[in-house]
Amino acid sequence: MRRSGRSSRRSPRKARAASEMRHSKKDVIARTRREFAILDRLVHRLRAADWKRRVPRPPTRDPWTVKDALAHIVYWKEHSARVFRGERRLPEMRGLDVNAINRLIYRRWRRRQPRDLVAWHRQVQRDVLRTLAANPPEWFSRRQRSPKWPLDFDGHSADHRRDDIEAALPARRATGRPRR
Repeated sequence: MRRSGRSSRRSPRKARAASEMRHSKKDVIARTRREFAILDRLVHRLRAADWKRRVPRPPTRDPWTVKDALAHIVYWKEHSARVFRGERRLPEMRGLDVNAINRLIYRRWRRRQPRDLVAWHRQVQRDVLRTLAANPPEWFSRRQRSPKWPLDFDGHSADHRRDDIEAALPARRATGRPRR
């Protein structure tokens, strides 16, 4: 039974605030390193034909391959590192929404060689770690954030790794061992 006409449900803002937390520099760097290591091991196992495999995508979206999914992951990691350094978006990205940026990255990397993408993937990780190291510990814990923060270094990468890249590969190459 409701009292005074109020709903017993929490408002979205209060629910979000209850799930937010403060992060530590050590934890953010550890999660960033861990996800990169998992993704990099997967990238290392890819064969030439794997880069061209289609990943599961809705029909209304660009038909991504494994290579396109990795380019997407890497772009957003690079973007977040730029934001963390207080830099603006790249000029060609200014004014674009997320879908338009994703399409531009798709077009930009579509015909490039996988080795170029792997080099960029590793360079961006070095830049990300330098960026994280340059920020003082209090910068990480100065306010409440989502448990998944910073999303592009960890959760976003893991989601696309698992749901796109691993899903497109034969079981053994996706995990390094046979599926049960």
